[in-house]
Amino acid sequence: MRWPPLPVLIVSVFFVGAGILHFVLLEFFSSIVPPYLSDPDALVKVSGVFEILGGIGILIERTRKWAGWGLIALCMAVLPANIHMAMNPDQFSNIPVALLYLRLPLQALIIWFIWKAAFTSRLAE
Repeated sequence: MRWPPLPVLIVSVFFVGAGILHFVLLEFFSSIVPPYLSDPDALVKVSGVFEILGGIGILIERTRKWAGWGLIALCMAVLPANIHMAMNPDQFSNIPVALLYLRLPLQALIIWFIWKAAFTSRLAE
């Protein structure tokens, strides 16, 4: 058995860990769901499940590209929560405002890293 490349392992650990945190810290994650979306608990649980599945899927060579697409789509799907937090810093007083804004470019960096891990032939072989 060959180990997946390091970027793939990093993406996997990041998303499996984040997915588990969606269940452990359900109340926190539900609090950042924009109010115009219904049933925050369900949305957080669904996104947590897909983070875990994507984190596992990217480890498997046969499913790596599909998992990469899924994780990128998931990052795009949670972007409204990041924007909501940045635009409403008074609702998240326990988080420094700079970090609320830093999440936005960080999301782009995460998407780029998923892309490199899942689709760069040198890494995905």
